[in-house]
Amino acid sequence: MANSIFQLRHSTDVGKSELSGMGDATTAGKPTLFGELLMEALGSFIIAIFGFGVVAQVVVSKSALGDHNSIAWSWGLGVTFGIYVAGTVSGAHLNPAVTVAVAAFKGFPKFKVIPYILAQIVGWFFGALAIRMNYTSSIDAIDPKHTIATQGIFSTLPGNGNNALNVSIGNAFMDQVLGTAVLLFLIFAVTDPLGANPHPALSAIAVGLIVVAIGFALGTNDGYAINPARDFGPRLMEFITGYKNAWSDQNGNIFFWVPILGPLVGGLVGGAVYQLTVARTLPTTLLNSK
Repeated sequence: MANSIFQLRHSTDVGKSELSGMGDATTAGKPTLFGELLMEALGSFIIAIFGFGVVAQVVVSKSALGDHNSIAWSWGLGVTFGIYVAGTVSGAHLNPAVTVAVAAFKGFPKFKVIPYILAQIVGWFFGALAIRMNYTSSIDAIDPKHTIATQGIFSTLPGNGNNALNVSIGNAFMDQVLGTAVLLFLIFAVTDPLGANPHPALSAIAVGLIVVAIGFALGTNDGYAINPARDFGPRLMEFITGYKNAWSDQNGNIFFWVPILGPLVGGLVGGAVYQLTVARTLPTTLLNSK
């Protein structure tokens, strides 16, 4: 099987990582690169609808219609749904940190890295734009000048915009490294055919639950972006639609690079740790158990 995270497996694929390739050459309709990119964009769009939609609802209703719990659950469900949309065709990376990590450790073709990332950014941009348009009246009602008060609907901020939490840019960066390292480590664990490796449909649920758990545990310092496209695409959308300070945090510091570089570093760290620890022991363990 070619490089897929959540694609249905065949008996001939035992021992191959589902993260190593992107299509199934044994099927009549082999995915084209365009098809893969389209699915990356659509899967990202779906996650954005549920993720930014729930945050917008909580913010404009002033927490009358939700709270952090509903935010964490909606993001996780959105991830699961996005994987169901894109998984069989593209492998459902939906995140540049995933794409870079599988290219580094799982054999994903390097010539596809940039196209995948661009497709993800496009999907996240238009998903955020759809929510921005849907909630335009409500956002304008509570924040007509498009300030930091609603900027956090679409892009992350240190301490989620709350200076009382005293979160520095360095803290936020390390938070993104840690959160994304955990994400990639667990994605590798869930999708490794030599590990627990549940059915791909269940893997999609598991990854959604991983995102929920990260939101519950690591949502304070920088809103758990853990995905460069999830932050950059919507931040660009904000800038275009009237948020003049979209590239900065609540203190005026240039901040947009933190949820881009942090997750890329974290994804490589998490993938490397998995490959150097769990991946090195699984084949021996399985062979000795037969």
